[in-house]
Amino acid sequence: MKIILTNEVSGLGTAGDVVEVKDGYARNYLLPRGFAIRWTKGGEKDVEQIRRARKIHEIATIEQANEIKGRIEGLTVRLKVRAGDQGRLFGSVTPADIASAVKSAGGPDVDKRRIELGSPIKTLGSHQVTVRLHPEVSAKVGVEVGAA
Repeated sequence: MKIILTNEVSGLGTAGDVVEVKDGYARNYLLPRGFAIRWTKGGEKDVEQIRRARKIHEIATIEQANEIKGRIEGLTVRLKVRAGDQGRLFGSVTPADIASAVKSAGGPDVDKRRIELGSPIKTLGSHQVTVRLHPEVSAKVGVEVGAA
């Protein structure tokens, strides 16, 4: 099935890309979550609009991405969350929580969709997360999770 991506999907492409995927993947995952729309001739007009919107929010150059990487990696991000006696959290730390904590720690605005956790953060302590700033540049951020 031919689709137009509306969001960045790891391993598939970025917003505005026209890609061919298996029917089930598109029908059951990409389309219901709003990551893509069906490709049509009229949809080609939407592609250009999606690409223009992406360029506004995208980090343009590798130099700019490296400068932001230096600012982010110098930060220590601390989060206070509710936890049980053994250090297990009631819930988990989400990419949106980390994005707001980076901003409140004095860092730049980070899109929550560009934060990769690896595995869910469900315990107190230090954790490492990756922020994809550019296709070629990623920053490692240390996250300290403490009990509230």
